[in-house]
Amino acid sequence: MNNAAPLEFGILAFSSLFAMVNPISAAPIFVELTRRHADQRRKMAFKACMAAAAALFLFATAGGAIFSFFGITVAAFKIVGGLIFTIGSVRELLGEIKAREAGEDTGADPAIVPIGIPLIAGAGAISTVMMLSGQARDRLHQAALMGAIGANIAATLVVLLLAPTIVRRMGASGQEILSKVMALLTAVIGVQFILDGGTMVIMQLMHGKA
Repeated sequence: MNNAAPLEFGILAFSSLFAMVNPISAAPIFVELTRRHADQRRKMAFKACMAAAAALFLFATAGGAIFSFFGITVAAFKIVGGLIFTIGSVRELLGEIKAREAGEDTGADPAIVPIGIPLIAGAGAISTVMMLSGQARDRLHQAALMGAIGANIAATLVVLLLAPTIVRRMGASGQEILSKVMALLTAVIGVQFILDGGTMVIMQLMHGKA
């Protein structure tokens, strides 16, 4: 990728980042996490995408310096992201039970965390933009990377805006099934993030001893 022309670099950057952001998989989780805010989903989709865009643009331009300054590793970022997902999904399940028993809404806004970060702009996406930024040889390649990030955010926004309509057509029973499956899936994603981060730490320790 180092010898690629700016346009080719931008296309490769878009495809690589799209695979990490994976808005298709994020869409049903977004619907589930915003179920108590159905009337505000459009606004929350914009807010989540703006938060994700800010994070990706920031780490594309200064990610290495930020991680070095605070002594943060990608492994630690993955573990924290996993904890946010896991705790959020458990709280969602417990909150659902309490809300039904108490007949009230918690009022929490999940748009920025965990939807914007780390659902959209997760550890994988941030690591990808940092890697791509390091491979951008000049301003044209850096501009191509910024364009790829913007295109991914735009595509993600479109998917999130369409997701509630698609889910709504599933009916009440379908939504209930999806709700349970997505709560479990969100927890599993969180645990996988933690395992990935833990594996990276172990590999680094083993590498250091070698």
